[in-house]
Amino acid sequence: MRSFIFLIILVSLSAFQTGKTQNAIYLSEGSIEFEKKVHTHARLEKDDMFDEAIKKTVPKFRTTYHNLFFRGQTTLYKPGRAVPVQGPAGFGGAAAEDNIVYSLLDKQLYTGQKEIFDQRYLVADSTRKIKWKITTETRMIAGFECRRANALFLDSVYIVAYYTDAILTRGGPESVSGLPGMILGLAIPSEHITWFATKVTAEPVSDKLLVPPSKGKQVTYRQLLDDLKTGLKDWGDWAKRAIMAAML
Repeated sequence: MRSFIFLIILVSLSAFQTGKTQNAIYLSEGSIEFEKKVHTHARLEKDDMFDEAIKKTVPKFRTTYHNLFFRGQTTLYKPGRAVPVQGPAGFGGAAAEDNIVYSLLDKQLYTGQKEIFDQRYLVADSTRKIKWKITTETRMIAGFECRRANALFLDSVYIVAYYTDAILTRGGPESVSGLPGMILGLAIPSEHITWFATKVTAEPVSDKLLVPPSKGKQVTYRQLLDDLKTGLKDWGDWAKRAIMAAML
């Protein structure tokens, strides 16, 4: 019976996305695939240690995929489908690219498993408190009309998000959330990184899937930050970028 209901929702959603109906469809359970793109050449241009010869060995963009499963106000964000190797190892990527993030949004609880260089961390803390400024600008993402919102992340990093209130879960990729609906697009202009949903699927999400990660050195956000500052103290400006990526 539950699967039959979701089939009806899925058919309705398809009609909604192709403009065949004016009735609003509101989702509270399903999955989202995000395409994450890093403009590697733009990032390398910030680092004096990298010359044009190195840039020629690295693709202009690095693309990865991630899945977000949601039910009610619970989400799980994790690595998605594999992609071919994109250039030499260690170039063009960022720290903590394969995060597994579990969020209880209604209880404001966050659990994140992060692989940062040779260390695995398990971060348990409250969800991010982000002060969003919602604008009137809109754009279509994965068939949903989304509204733009801007904010300062970690008190100093400007971010842009696009959310839809047609998905009732107030989540988003990585640890970014707090808008009146699901974030389907996210950009960090200064770091040349974007996340955009490629598809949204209405489907049942089981309890077995929505399980928090459990492996790694247990820390809070503050303890993780202190660890990174100590370990990267001699890395100069590059350390700031690595820390920002790790704190997402």
